[in-house]
Amino acid sequence: METEGLIAGKELVPVQTAIPGTAIITSVGDDAVTQLVEYFTAHISHAKTRGAYFRNAIDFLCWCEDCGIHDLKAIKPVIVATYIEQIQQEYAKRSVKQHLATIRMLFDWLVTGHVIDVNPAHAVSGPKHIISKGKPPLLTAEETHILLDSIPVERVTKIDPEGKYIKGPDLIGLRDRAIIAAMVYTFGRVGAIVAMTRTDYYTQGKRSWLRLHEKGGKQHEMPAHHTLAGCIDAYLQAAGIADDEKGPLFRTAPGTGTKLTRNRMPTADVLRMIRRRIKQARTKVGCHSFRATGITCYLEARAP
Repeated sequence: METEGLIAGKELVPVQTAIPGTAIITSVGDDAVTQLVEYFTAHISHAKTRGAYFRNAIDFLCWCEDCGIHDLKAIKPVIVATYIEQIQQEYAKRSVKQHLATIRMLFDWLVTGHVIDVNPAHAVSGPKHIISKGKPPLLTAEETHILLDSIPVERVTKIDPEGKYIKGPDLIGLRDRAIIAAMVYTFGRVGAIVAMTRTDYYTQGKRSWLRLHEKGGKQHEMPAHHTLAGCIDAYLQAAGIADDEKGPLFRTAPGTGTKLTRNRMPTADVLRMIRRRIKQARTKVGCHSFRATGITCYLEARAP
C-alpha cells in the first residue's frame, strides 16, 4: 500500500502525505485505504469536482482526528451532525451541503466496498437552501451588439517618421470579442468555450462549425453564426495560430498583450475580462449571462 495515492486535481498525492495521521483510515485495514483511493480516482472523473470533494473529505477526517476519533467505525450520525453544525458558522449553506454530500458519498463507497456496514451520514440533514430567484442578468440583442462593437480590435503599434500613427491588430481585443461572441452564439458554458482547441473550430462544406465539449462528456457541434465566424477568423489571422491544430483556441496574453502564449485561458480570467469589458453597460453580468442572452434571443425569434 506504500505506493497508493490520491489524485487531487492533476497530481498524484501519496495518502501518507495527503492525510495527516492516517490512523482513522487504516484502523479498519488496508481495504479502507484502497477504497478511499478508488473513490477519488475511479468514482469522480471531473478534476474540479474531485479537488473539491478531496478537500472536503480531508477536512472532515482531520476534524475527527482532532476530536480524538481514530477509528472509522466510531464515526456515528451524531459525529457527522456535530461537524455539519460547526461548519455552518464559517461556510455558506451551499458549501455546507457540498460537505455533507461529500461525506455521504464517501461512506456510501466504503459501504459498497464492505469496509464498514452503515453510512453514518445518511441520517444527517443539511441546512435548507432554497433559491427563489435564479435568473442571471441579461443583455438585450442590441446591447450585446453594442458591447461587441465597443471592444477595440486595433491598436497603435508605432509612429512613422512623419508623425502619423500606424495601427495594427489588438490581439487581446480580438480574442475577447471572439470569446464573448462564442458564448452568445453557441449558448456554451464558459468551461466548454475555453476548453476548445484549434481543431474544434473547423470548416464543413461552406460553413464554419464549432465543437464544444460540455459537462458530462457531452459533445455538441453546431454551425457558427456569421458574426461569430467573423470574430474568430479575425482573431486567428491576427494571432497567427490558425495552423496550430493541437493548441488551445483561446490563450493567455501576458505583459503588453502583443503576443499570445500557448496556455489555455482560465475561466477566472474570462470572468475578469467580461467585468472589464462590460463597464459601459449598466448591469452586472457574468459568463452565464451571455449563454442566457443567446438562448433568450433565440427563443424570442421563435426558432425551433
